[in-house]
Amino acid sequence: MIERYTRPEMAKIWEPGNRFRIWLDIEILAMEAMARKGWVPADALARVRKNAKFDIPRIDEIEKRVKHDVIAFLTSVAEHIGEDSRFLHVGMTSSDVLDTSLAVQMRQALTLLIREARKVFEVLKQRAFEHKDTVMIGRTHGIHAEPVTFGLKMALWADEMRRNIARLRRSREVISVGKLSGAVGTFATIDPLVEEHVCRKLSLRPAPVSTQIVQRDRHAEVFATLAVVGSSLEKFATEIRHLQRTEVLEAEEHFSAGQKGSSSMPHKRNPVLSENLCGLARLLRGYAVTAFENVALWHERDISHSSAERVIAPDATIVLDFALARFRGMIETLVVYPERMKKNIARTHGLLFSQRVMLALAARGLTRERAYEIVQKSAMEAWRKEKDLAGLLWKDPEVRSRLRREEFRELFDMKHYLRNIDAIFDRVF
Repeated sequence: MIERYTRPEMAKIWEPGNRFRIWLDIEILAMEAMARKGWVPADALARVRKNAKFDIPRIDEIEKRVKHDVIAFLTSVAEHIGEDSRFLHVGMTSSDVLDTSLAVQMRQALTLLIREARKVFEVLKQRAFEHKDTVMIGRTHGIHAEPVTFGLKMALWADEMRRNIARLRRSREVISVGKLSGAVGTFATIDPLVEEHVCRKLSLRPAPVSTQIVQRDRHAEVFATLAVVGSSLEKFATEIRHLQRTEVLEAEEHFSAGQKGSSSMPHKRNPVLSENLCGLARLLRGYAVTAFENVALWHERDISHSSAERVIAPDATIVLDFALARFRGMIETLVVYPERMKKNIARTHGLLFSQRVMLALAARGLTRERAYEIVQKSAMEAWRKEKDLAGLLWKDPEVRSRLRREEFRELFDMKHYLRNIDAIFDRVF
């Protein structure tokens, strides 16, 4: 999946080259902090900066023998810098490098996700204003309720995406924490000043307290956020799937020239993009579950989380990046059918006005219960016999005794339901 669908910018974050570059940055920044304190010769730092490099095939070769990724990396670097390698990784443990590097990579990935989420928001905002006055039936329990507009639906989604952008930003802040505190987090063999220097240079904060690792509640929060964003996309996609059903067909995914919907039925135009997004959301929730499982580790550290994170960190960020881009493209090209929306509104023969009539009767002295009974009786007849609700209600003597003809007609004005749409848009945008 990664090779076929990954967008290059996100994929590069998780490539070995980027990871090893960050590792090298951490090692050199730590050495830089020590040199400033006179604990490492300044000329050695200059030579290391000039000569330090790594060779990925060589790292892989060494790791096959030593069975340790950080040692393999350091050995490869040492082959380029010679004796000065004794000044690298002084007082540090592997997780000082691994966890600080993961924080940098997650920060990079979240920055891309925030950028893509903002694009999604802008597309939803554009479609919201485009269809602000495009009237359609609102549905509760899948059944016709009262009118809304398609633009209002888009505004609702845009508002949710704005919350998701805020969640992603908070997650970036939560994960932007590094640690260089040694084997069990006590700074027994390294000074806190080194940690502070390295983290500052990498746009991270030092973990206030750590064990051998940064605590995994932070990571769980991030993956939970990715799952929430994915679930929002699933919610939006599910609505599009419903609207594209043959008997509804109020909106439809763009069907390109030459596209085919079925190997057996040439007429098919399926909501495949929306269905794909729903499946990806399930993956994201699964990654979140794994992240929660990683929170509880033995004592100051075990590595049960490590193997899982090597899968879920690139996969979750790549999947959400792809899903956001796919959803954005789908909304940009979504086909909307206002005339079909009008036809669907008309199918219930005015039932959508039932609440207005009930409230008007109650305002004229009837109890709410009696007003409900009167309207429901005519509504059920309209439903069964496909007759106009207004005509049935006006035949009711109790309705005619309470309401004048003109005010009764005004209760069936569609504009009443849309009079606050502009105010809602002002609140959202």
